[in-house]
Amino acid sequence: MVDRALEDLLRRCAPQVLGVLVSRFRQFDLCEDAVQEALLAASTAWPESGVPEEPVGWLVTVARRRLTDLWRSDSARRRREEAAAVDPAEAVELEAPAVDDSLEMLLLCVHPDLTEASRIALTLRAVGGLTTAEIARAFLVPEATMAQRISRAKATIEAGGAVFTLPADARTERLAAALHVLYLIFNEGYTASAGTGLTRVDLSAEAIRLTRMLHRLLPADGEVAGLLVLMLLTDARRQARTDADGRMVPLAEQDRSRWDHAAIDEAVGLLERTLARREVGPYQLQAAIAAVHAEAPTDADTDWRQIEILYRLLEECTDNPVVTLNRAVAVGMAYGPERGLEVLDRVADDKRLARHHRPDAVRAHLLDRLGDHEGAREHFRRAARATLNLAEKHYLEDRARRAGSAATSPPDDDPGT
Repeated sequence: MVDRALEDLLRRCAPQVLGVLVSRFRQFDLCEDAVQEALLAASTAWPESGVPEEPVGWLVTVARRRLTDLWRSDSARRRREEAAAVDPAEAVELEAPAVDDSLEMLLLCVHPDLTEASRIALTLRAVGGLTTAEIARAFLVPEATMAQRISRAKATIEAGGAVFTLPADARTERLAAALHVLYLIFNEGYTASAGTGLTRVDLSAEAIRLTRMLHRLLPADGEVAGLLVLMLLTDARRQARTDADGRMVPLAEQDRSRWDHAAIDEAVGLLERTLARREVGPYQLQAAIAAVHAEAPTDADTDWRQIEILYRLLEECTDNPVVTLNRAVAVGMAYGPERGLEVLDRVADDKRLARHHRPDAVRAHLLDRLGDHEGAREHFRRAARATLNLAEKHYLEDRARRAGSAATSPPDDDPGT
């Protein structure tokens, strides 16, 4: 069993080692396999021999040797001859990188020809250093299915030439895609799309770790900082989101003493520095909304009018109906449920929300506050039938039973994607 400190070290090293190999030999598929084997070797050797002075250099050396073995195998020889590539056995020893190539590797993994699911899986493996089995468990799919997905993604990148240094005009688009992938990973960890548990802590933690890495590499980028702040503030509530029996507790009813206030202080400080000197983007606006919630001592102290203004600004820079759903909640809390329903009706027929449980959950909440308890019960039941997460399903069913007789807590904010 690899301890957490060593596991974190290996995951930090993984993209740097892969960057060295890909920049030298180009063949992404074989290089990534070699890095995975080097990580496995380190997880076995280092607990006994100790971590070497240059862990990245050690991993590069082992991965190069593994690559040589792969290259010489029968299955790889044909690809080598067709590609007319350099034989690693004849290459000079590779050194640890003088600069951290993690950013380039992250941008490579969000190749525009990949599906969203493939981008996520490849990012977790190539940049996050997770094994295929770990990724499969996180997304509740068979390991063989995830292996095929990752294999196809690597083949797509390799077919495109595995260009390691992107032109300047492509970097902006790729960075936006990378932020989106990290956001999706975090969201899946914070509220799992399926399964019995509300959260998958390993995924949300990995998303935060990778976003911290990205912020370290791009400290002047306001949206990178905004995404990190959003993750930290949202994750700070995690311990309070379920009760002792694992039942979901909405934001309004959470014990705020259980929030991670050190993480909140760190995030709010970073947000204040970011908003003060950079143009505000969507992730920063979402972070500001989360900060309003985080800084309210009690639910009754929440400044819903400020939250509504921030959602209105977010609507102006995104084409996302989930943002409008959240603004409907804020309008309902600030100005009354009738006005909230008016906002909700604007996206009632949006096809992007057709299979989402959240429109019914928001409508049920607003109807309950309005006094239409029977209507609220019906929409809570619809929302419960639509969600695949059992914790959310049980919560919504309970809300349906309690409609008209319990406090009408608004659904948690979910800016969506």
